[in-house]
Amino acid sequence: MDSAIIIGVGQLGAHIAKRMSELRCEVMAIDINEDRINEILPYVTHAQIGDSTNYDFMKALGVSNYDVCIVTISNSFQTSLETTSLVKELGAKVVVSRAANDVQMKFLLRNGADDVIYPEKQTAMRVATKYASKTILDYIELDSNISIYEMKVPKEWNAKTLMQLDIRKKFNVNIIAVKRDSHMVIPSPTMAMTSDDIALVIGERKNVQKCFKV
Repeated sequence: MDSAIIIGVGQLGAHIAKRMSELRCEVMAIDINEDRINEILPYVTHAQIGDSTNYDFMKALGVSNYDVCIVTISNSFQTSLETTSLVKELGAKVVVSRAANDVQMKFLLRNGADDVIYPEKQTAMRVATKYASKTILDYIELDSNISIYEMKVPKEWNAKTLMQLDIRKKFNVNIIAVKRDSHMVIPSPTMAMTSDDIALVIGERKNVQKCFKV
């Protein structure tokens, strides 16, 4: 994405705007709150104070010229829903909207959102997965079935190569990288594992659990 319009620059919107700017995206920030716009202005390409449910105001911004429109309004779901529907009507290429619960997610998807971010649920899932096991250090959910897990290598794997372990055939999971001595490496089939290694594993949750006995 080369350009983005971010509507609602509270905590979530501001973090997204700053990060996208760091990644050299052209970012337009929109908020009805003048103080928020003043705070985000040094970090973005452009910023406007205005009502995102106002047709004329939003049309003048040319939302169809941006690669993605991200709606992160959190204090009013009605405003978020109206804004999502309006930017889609005005030709936004991709609309990503914030939801606070499953019902909101369904309404947003039915009214113009191409994708929905659900930060509370996503954070809860990540924290629960990470702290439910001493073996899982972190994870990234790719979809409802497949995730990337950061796993402690089992002691019984020590000095064994990936070819010997053959976990892809046995468990249908793949080790895509290994963190060793604070360095990330792409493992070869003949690489011998150590019990101090951290493995980045991709696969279905049930298969990863079987493989690492968690």
